[in-house]
Amino acid sequence: MITFALPKGRLAEKSAELLAACGVDTAVLAEDTRKLVLESGDKAYRFFLVKPADVPVYVESGVADLGIVGKDTLIEEGRDLYEMLDLKMGECRLCIAGYPERKDVLTNAHLRVATKYVNTAKKVFAGRGEEIEIIPLHGSIELAPVTGLADVILDVVQTGSTLKANGLVVLEEIFTGITARLVANKVSLKTKAADILPLIGKLKEVLG
Repeated sequence: MITFALPKGRLAEKSAELLAACGVDTAVLAEDTRKLVLESGDKAYRFFLVKPADVPVYVESGVADLGIVGKDTLIEEGRDLYEMLDLKMGECRLCIAGYPERKDVLTNAHLRVATKYVNTAKKVFAGRGEEIEIIPLHGSIELAPVTGLADVILDVVQTGSTLKANGLVVLEEIFTGITARLVANKVSLKTKAADILPLIGKLKEVLG
């Protein structure tokens, strides 16, 4: 049995469609249930439904053999696992955003940055030799500059509509081409190679 860690929500739905196209029985993922551990009808696969940020934890620990997670989360978590495939889903950018008329705020000696990507923010600004105050937030990040809690935000941007609705713009792109990735546990890739590698081969075919 291969165990997958899948992120709850929209990405899980897209992941199920992609896996189904590879011949994986994902019917159980379409069921209306509160269960967090699900098994395919043929007992060949088990699925854990977890928060996106937790996917790398489950895979690195070996509790899950494979996982599907955004590149932004991989950058943030820095876990010891194999990144196998770019699944080309949910493309977005990791950006610094704020008010357009205050772009010079990035040169402030004491810059306040609101983000859920705390580790990434530390690395980015430390690499520039800049000291910042990080304000950890886990939702509605755009509210921070609006209320004066922070000068700018570091967050993923897909369409930019939420930024625009709140009077904000992208001031700087930090990482582009952020998409969902297939990751594998290092030990599982060896011990379950006979099952995992053919699946990866099918995924490559489907993705083209």
